[in-house]
This record gives sequence, structure tokens and C-alpha cells, in this order.
Amino acid sequence: MSNDFLWVEKYRPRKIADTILPDNLKQVFQKIVDTGELPNMLFTGTAGLGKTTVAKAFCNELELDYILINGSEEGNIDTLRTKIKQFASSISLQGGYKVVILDEADYLNPQSTQPALRGFIEEFSNNCRFLLTCNFKNRIIEPLHSRCGVYEFNTSKKDMITLCEQFMARAEYILRQENVDYDKQTVVNLIMKHAPDWRRILNELQRQSMVGIVATGSTNHTGSFDSLFTYLKDKDFKKMRQWVTNNIDTDASAIFRGIYDQMYDRLNPRSIPQLVLILADYQYKQAFVADHELNVVACMTEIMANVEFV
Repeated sequence: MSNDFLWVEKYRPRKIADTILPDNLKQVFQKIVDTGELPNMLFTGTAGLGKTTVAKAFCNELELDYILINGSEEGNIDTLRTKIKQFASSISLQGGYKVVILDEADYLNPQSTQPALRGFIEEFSNNCRFLLTCNFKNRIIEPLHSRCGVYEFNTSKKDMITLCEQFMARAEYILRQENVDYDKQTVVNLIMKHAPDWRRILNELQRQSMVGIVATGSTNHTGSFDSLFTYLKDKDFKKMRQWVTNNIDTDASAIFRGIYDQMYDRLNPRSIPQLVLILADYQYKQAFVADHELNVVACMTEIMANVEFV
């Protein structure tokens, strides 16, 4: 799928001033742009708040070459070392220093890969800056904390009203640009349900727009469970995770229920009690976890490991 097709990429803000952030955080970031001095930084907060968007906006506004590495997919120490060294050793096309954006850095092994990353930050300090993002800062080792400015993407209740209003204006602009008819209250309800996960809201708006209209009643689709059961049976983690990413905009309980409703035709009867216990456990956890997508992926992973399919 082309990035131009994805609204989250097509309409990703390219300037700090256009991001949806609390004013105090935006002012700090804008000052960095104005001075032109980019430090090593660690952005922490739950999914969809704009951490990667801010990192890319810095590079765009300061006209810096950058490489984006996903820690959850490319976190092998050898892969990381090769990519960073090849990038850092080459000459910048823009002049000045280069930037390594390391997304989901909390997925990196804290015993091996994260200490190696600390070494890379020191080794290439003369010509590279490192921008790390993570959902859970307690999974990042202290030596990385001490080598980066740590910025928490937290949203207070006071800020939330203003940010929701800003995102509502952004959402309506995108829907008009894409020639999608929409019911304003439906968009408001979606924002109130998922804010401040702006990425999730925009993905859901795009999914609903596939039928040409965003309106009440268009939020009940949970995607093809046939594909999901195939990925679970084949133990295809990558495709399973992508399925969850594409469908997590739906209430996660609907995903758990969809699996439960179809289990009799898909599972060895001996595995059904185990599946029910797994689903019940993660359904309960869903009410408390910060990252709902991660919780669903963990549930699917446990199903792959412990359930026998027919």
C-alpha cells in the first residue's frame, strides 16, 4: 500500500507549528527549530500522539538527512549496527549533521541492543543526532535517558478540549479534501472515544470513508476473520500484527468476540477451553492497559503458541 494512500502519511504535519500538541510542548519544540540546534531526544508516550511526526517535522524544517528505523521490526543488534554505521558514515546531502530516528526503541533488548545504541550515540556524536520514540520509558535503560533530552507526550484534561477541537478541524479539512461526505456528530464521537490517539482516529476515518461516507452505523466492521485465523494457524506473526493494526480502530472487545463466535469451526475441540481462558484474560486486561494494540497482539501471540487449529 502506497504511503500516499494512507491519510496518516499523506496529511502528516511537516512543521512543528502544524502538530497537534499541548502548547507548552509545542513551544519547546518550536524553540529548537528556531535555534537550529537539535539535541539527542527521547519521546515517550502512548501510541498515536505524534512522536514520530515531531521527529520527522524536525528533520523537514531543519533540512536534515534522516533514516527511520523501527525497533520492533529491525531491532536485531547486527541490523541496527549496519544501518546506523552505513548511514552515519556517509556524507549528508543537505550539509550539517544527520539524524537517526529510532521508532519503538523500547522494543530493543535492554541487555544487548540498547547498550550498543548508547555506544553508537557516543561514536557518531560529531555528525549525528538520535531521536528515539517509545511507549514505555521504563523500558529504556538509564544510560540512554542520560544521553537524551526526555520529552513526555502527556495530555492533561485541560489540554484535551483544545486538542480535540484542533483535531476536529484537521479531520474535517481532510474529509473535504478527500471528497467524503460525513456526519459531524459521528466524527465528534470518534474523537471523543479515541483521543488523544490521533493516528487511530484518522485510520478509522479513512476506513469508514471506503464506503464513501462517514456516518452513524459505519463503525461496526471488524475486518476479515478468515484472514486472521489463517495467520494464527500459520503462526505468521508479521501478518497477524498487521491485521490487528488495520482493525484495532474497532473496539477490541469486538475482535475478541469475533474469535469466540467462530472458534468451533476453526479449532481442535480440545483447544477451545484454552482459547476461552486466553480471550477472557486479555479482555479483562484491555480495561487497564495503556496500549490496546499491544494487548491484542499479545493475546493473538498467546493463541498462536497454545491453541491447535483444524
